[in-house]
Formats: sequence, structure tokens, C-alpha cells
Amino acid sequence: MKILYFSRSYTPHDHRFLSALAETPYQVSFLQLEKPERRTEERSVPGGVNAIQWDGGKKLFHWRDVPALTLDLQRVILEVKPDVIHAGPVQSAAYLAARSGFQPLVTMSWGSDLLLDAERNDWMRRITRYTLKRTTVLAGDCEAVRDKAGQFGFPAERTVLFPWGVDLQRFTPARSNHFRNILGWQDAFIVLSLRSWEPLYGVDVLARGFAQAARQVPRLRLLMLSGGSQSETIRQIFEQAGVLDKVHFTGQISQNDLPLYYQAADLYVSASHSDGSSVSLMEALASGLPALVSDIPGNREWLADSGAGWLFPDGDDQAVTEGILNAYQRRGELQPMRLAARALAEKRADWPVNFKRLLYAYEKAQELTNLKHDRE
Repeated sequence: MKILYFSRSYTPHDHRFLSALAETPYQVSFLQLEKPERRTEERSVPGGVNAIQWDGGKKLFHWRDVPALTLDLQRVILEVKPDVIHAGPVQSAAYLAARSGFQPLVTMSWGSDLLLDAERNDWMRRITRYTLKRTTVLAGDCEAVRDKAGQFGFPAERTVLFPWGVDLQRFTPARSNHFRNILGWQDAFIVLSLRSWEPLYGVDVLARGFAQAARQVPRLRLLMLSGGSQSETIRQIFEQAGVLDKVHFTGQISQNDLPLYYQAADLYVSASHSDGSSVSLMEALASGLPALVSDIPGNREWLADSGAGWLFPDGDDQAVTEGILNAYQRRGELQPMRLAARALAEKRADWPVNFKRLLYAYEKAQELTNLKHDRE
């Protein structure tokens, strides 16, 4: 099978998908729609994957470029002759793939493209509906994505659900004191935040919640990874609360070092306003970290009645404060939650197992297309 993997950018998630595909018997080509201003993946495209040079992938994506990019995509398709196109997010790479007229098309939702972007305005609703109408199989990571696609008329039976999953050998419940020793935080209760500092991810909500908790409990500390457009706002929240000395900012970190941060922490917190099956949540669970996350559909599918953490009302920084204080007060009783977190990850977030669902989506898309051709 020849697979044309078409993504908006080239992220750690793309690297992981392409690396797994490169280990299959399939011939895999990679098409990148845009070159973002801030690169998030430093590793090269995996060996064995044909990275295609075309008119896209050289600058940010603009709607005015759609006609020209569609024409060049059709040229690429004629040259590569794929059996399946895998494209996402819905309103960018998948939209162009739909415009090309190629079938079978496996559209992969990236979560917020359907859960949030699809409802931004009439234009995005029309693009979403156009893409899904021409999609053979939708690959989604949670029930909320399937349900949202259904609201746009996409049949549930043509949706293949698979949480993207994590490497359970890399992310383990082992304890690391590396950062605790470096920072002098040996006796601290450490909260971990990994989400980008953008409005979508509610990091300002987390910052206000932690700041109020840290003013009440001096032993609380916060490891803040990543960065983003809200950097000034986030730092001001800590400065005004007088807790800046209790926060360590790491910036962007190497994927190789990421497990150490989970292993240094006591509690994972995410205040994201929209998520599918969050990869960072799955990594935290695999690392045996109790989780405190916003009560949104994607998170609810993982934590409701799991015993692995707590949900708080979306956007409620006071609830974040109370959640952190509750976890701290129960710090000596968290072992059952750590075990439940790891067990949940082993059951639902095993990447090699879940990846097979994507291969099934390709096969299903081919079968559906062949049946359609036979009827015609």
C-alpha cells in the first residue's frame, strides 16, 4: 500500500506517526502544508519516508493560496499514485485533500479542529462540512470528535476511534530526583504544566489557580514547560501574587528529556478549554501521575470514575486552587491513584496497540472505496 501522509506542519506527533508508518511494509510519503514560525520538532523526517518537495511547506498557510496548492497537490498525487491519503487537520490539509478529488481519503481529526475550530464561523462550518462530505473514513481520538462529526452529517460507522497513545516503556512511574536536587525542591510538592501558553489551553487559569494555592502552602512548586503568546500575562500573574520564586520555567525541552519531568512531579494539571484524548494527559497517566484537569468531554472520557485524578469546571481558577490544595493535603494517600493512573494508561493508551487502529482505518477506507466503485 502507498500512503500519502499530509499534515499541516511537522510536529512531534507527526514524527511519531511517520516513524511508526516507516516500520510497516507500506510505502510512505510525507507532504507538509506550511512552515510554522516556531518549529516544534527538531528531529528529521524518519528514514524510509519520502519527504516530498512541492509548492507548500515553505511558509505559513494562507487561504488565498488554496487554488494553487490544490493544483500542485493534484500533480503530486499523479506522481506518487497513493492508495490512500491520510490528511489532517480537517480545515487545512484535509480540506485541500478533499478539494483534490482523490479517494480514498482518511481525514484525521486533531481534536480541536472539530471540537472548536469547526464552529468558529460560517466559513469554517462550510469548510468542515465540505471536507467531511468527501472523507471516506474519519480517524478520531475520542467519542467527542465522533459526535461532533456526526453533527456535520458524517456517519458514525465510518469513524475509527483511536487514542494516539504513548510509549509505555518511556513513560513509567519511576521516580526522578534530578530536577528536585538541581532546584532545591527535594521536599516540595511539585505541580507539572506542559501545555502551550495559548488561550486555548487555559494556562492563565492554571497560573491563577496555582498562585493562590502557593500563597497558602509554601511547599508548593510549579514546573512550567513550553511557552507561547501569553508569556507576559502568565509571568505577571505569578509576580503580582508574589510566587514567582516558586515557579520554574523550562521553555521548550527535548523529547528525550520529557519523561524526567513527569517523574519529578507529584501532580499533573491541565486547564485546557478543548482537547481530544490529550497526549500529555496520557503521558502523565503512564508516568503514574494523578491528574487534575478541566471537565471537558475529551478529559471526561479518560478520568470520569477512573480513580486516577480529578475534574474541575472549565475556566474556574478557584477550582484549580482547591484541587491543588486537596491533592497536597492527600499527598500521603495518593499511591492508589498513581496505580490507577498507570493501569488506565496500560489499558487504553498503549501506542503500538492503538496504532493498529490507524492501519485499520486505511484498510477500511480502501474497502469502502472499492465497494463504491463496484456499485458504479
